[in-house]
Formats: sequence, structure tokens, C-alpha cells
Amino acid sequence: MRDARLHGDKRAVDAVVAATALRAVRPVIVVTSDEDDMYRLCGKTVKVVGV
Repeated sequence: MRDARLHGDKRAVDAVVAATALRAVRPVIVVTSDEDDMYRLCGKTVKVVGV
């Protein structure tokens, strides 16, 4: 979260989801309502899809 310059409880949940996605076997898709934060946390290694 620090590297992505994010903070707060909501962002902590995003960080757990991102960490799980980054460790998963590729390809990985994360469906989220907060695309901006997930892009910042996951980078280009995870496909982020907004709902």
C-alpha cells in the first residue's frame, strides 16, 4: 500500500485482494468496482475489470 501511496481500511482489503492475485497462477483477472486502486496495487501483471 505504501508503494502505491494508498492508506485506510478500504484500501487494506484491496491490498489483500491484490496480494492474492499477484501470487495466483497466471492468467489472473480481478473484478472490482475500484479499478484505479487495483491498477496501482497490481500493476500490469493482473487484468483488472471494472463492474
